[in-house]
Amino acid sequence: MIDYDSLRTGAGIFDVLSKAKTLEREGKKILHFEIGQPDFPTPDHIKEAAKQALDENFTGYVATSGILELKEAIQDEIEKTRGFRPSLKQISVIPGANTGVFYALRAAIGTIKDEIIYPDPSFPTYSAVINFLNTKRKPIPLHESNEFRFNPDDIEEQISKDTKLIIINSPMNPTGSVMTKKEISQVAELGENHNLYILTDEIYSKMIYDRDFHSPSVLDEAKERTIILDGFSKAYSMTGWRLGYIIGPESLIEKVNLLIATTISCVSSFSQKAGVTALKGPQTDLKENMQAFRKRRDVIIKGLNEIQNFSCVTPQGAFYAFPNITKTGMSSKELADHILYEAGVACLPGTIFGKHGECFLRFSYATSTDVIKEAISNIKNLFNS
Repeated sequence: MIDYDSLRTGAGIFDVLSKAKTLEREGKKILHFEIGQPDFPTPDHIKEAAKQALDENFTGYVATSGILELKEAIQDEIEKTRGFRPSLKQISVIPGANTGVFYALRAAIGTIKDEIIYPDPSFPTYSAVINFLNTKRKPIPLHESNEFRFNPDDIEEQISKDTKLIIINSPMNPTGSVMTKKEISQVAELGENHNLYILTDEIYSKMIYDRDFHSPSVLDEAKERTIILDGFSKAYSMTGWRLGYIIGPESLIEKVNLLIATTISCVSSFSQKAGVTALKGPQTDLKENMQAFRKRRDVIIKGLNEIQNFSCVTPQGAFYAFPNITKTGMSSKELADHILYEAGVACLPGTIFGKHGECFLRFSYATSTDVIKEAISNIKNLFNS
């Protein structure tokens, strides 16, 4: 019997959004920090590529694994950013990296006895899909003292005879942490030494501030055990386009393609044309957006650290702040509700991202600096009076 309740783990974000929208309908002003969606529009040249595809009637079914032009652009992208060129059979175009979590785990996991190691807190889709697949789960706590980076030593201690796959996410949602080159290499070596899959969620790979991006795929070039998830939603402000890709061993990608053919047939044809332009076109918008995100990051981190009983480490990637609220004496959910109803600021309790997210909140600073300053002022009025 399918346990649909297991999917509620990933629905908590939208529960908070629903509360916020209800308050807005009642006439209350709400400042939104709950949804991880860039507030910048999709760049014009990307939209024009989709419009042209529509005008040329490129609107029919296409190959399940993706159009050749996009897969070749992905090959170029991986060669430029990861240092190797995957084969076309290693690439599958998917309807957003989020769905890729399900496709990748379903293709990699053989039986319910297989165990998956993943960080806690982390993107809630991981635990939701693991629960849905009814396989073994082993969440490993992240530590604020380590900037919330996934510690390879902690991973190695938890590997068992049943372990089949390790999930990493760097830069990370919800903490904004970025693993070091050494840490990434150690995880890759754990995969090799223990014959494990490494699912590396790299959707924020282009969104780093003061450090460099590293991928465990450089060890095996995603030919044996590494599975890369990436896409267009965050870096190119294309959340509604539902466009991403998986790169992995050819045998696993073959299974992914079967799942895609069975569930959606193929990804929207004209969206894929837009993806080609996103990767091959000018990157000016991305660079400008990241400059804006850096300024926003600095404003919100400074502000959060000025709120009584709040403290927040500086994130190195993505667009999330993850302040510690232990000293308030309230649970994450209690405090998130308190801030929503009393300060008009919608943020997420850390427990949406796992048990070890307790005592933290997540703020998505994908909004203007003026909105950030107003939100900080509202929260300060609650705690600094």
